[in-house]
Amino acid sequence: MNDDTTSIEFRDNTAPLGETMRRLAGSISGEKITVRELLALVGEQGLLLALMFLTLPFLIPVSIPGVSTVFGLVAILIAIGITLNRVPWLPDRLLDRPLDAVKLAKAIESGADKFGRIDKISHPRLTRLTENAAMNRMAGLGLLLGAVLLIFPLGLVPFSNTLPAWSMLLLAAGLLQRDGVLILLGYLFLLATIVYFVALAVGVLTGAQWVVNFFN
Repeated sequence: MNDDTTSIEFRDNTAPLGETMRRLAGSISGEKITVRELLALVGEQGLLLALMFLTLPFLIPVSIPGVSTVFGLVAILIAIGITLNRVPWLPDRLLDRPLDAVKLAKAIESGADKFGRIDKISHPRLTRLTENAAMNRMAGLGLLLGAVLLIFPLGLVPFSNTLPAWSMLLLAAGLLQRDGVLILLGYLFLLATIVYFVALAVGVLTGAQWVVNFFN
């Protein structure tokens, strides 16, 4: 097991998402690269980009049951790392696992084209929400809460995965781009998610009580 805790920090935060990902793809060389080496290359930006990748399957009203639990657990580990300003703990067996560097670079290039669209609407603004550790930690806690809500196995319930996924996507993009507007939108989606889940719970309890009363 790996007991080291490596500090992570934002680097060149105002770079466009597409440019950041293309630069990462260009920095990958050789036939193989380990997870440990990849983490050393990407820093916290890579963790945020990974979170954004994890949200992609859930940006539609109904998601695939079961997938949200697995992806949500991975997202929780990443969000904890961002909140604590540490690369999340992973076992040596996983950190030293070799990956196909060529395929990985191509996948990142493909993601650069998709996430590059965010660059058209995002730019540094309301930077007070992103320029200090306390605000970044608060956003990290928002990511963590969104990931926790994402793991609920409610994939067939409309918007149960979509709302937390959008909150995570916006928060992660806002941190990367130093865009306070995106972060505020992320918090808004997170609040909407909480309200929606509470409404679902109230609806279920009310329905159950009605059924009990009907048969009594």
